[in-house]
Amino acid sequence: MTAKEQSAAPQTTDRHPAPRTPAPRQTPGYVWSAVRDAPVRELFPGIRVRPLWTGDNGAKAQVLEMDPGTCWEGIDVHEPGPEEVFVVSGEFHDGERAYPAGTFVHAPAGSSHVPQTTTGCTLFVFYPEG
Repeated sequence: MTAKEQSAAPQTTDRHPAPRTPAPRQTPGYVWSAVRDAPVRELFPGIRVRPLWTGDNGAKAQVLEMDPGTCWEGIDVHEPGPEEVFVVSGEFHDGERAYPAGTFVHAPAGSSHVPQTTTGCTLFVFYPEG
């Protein structure tokens, strides 16, 4: 470590510990949810939803779990607002293209698709307008 790096590093002594990052303030509306603790509801055979949060304006966040070889029954239309999807694991297919883990998909209001997967997948889904 150079002298410049040493002078920039936090210093610790018995009398004066290095500064710490302050803890976040707990403000009203600050919520958290563990996926493993969220209630599970089966939407279609092999397709389950775990609601994580619902806002006052109808916005909601959830995890969608799809077993291998499953397909949504019918067309999923995004109304009244858009749908935001992050593929957590597996590969998600919207009926036209495949999205591997790590992919973000924005589906605008009025758009539609047929969610499906051959491998199985877990999705984080957010509806900013309900």
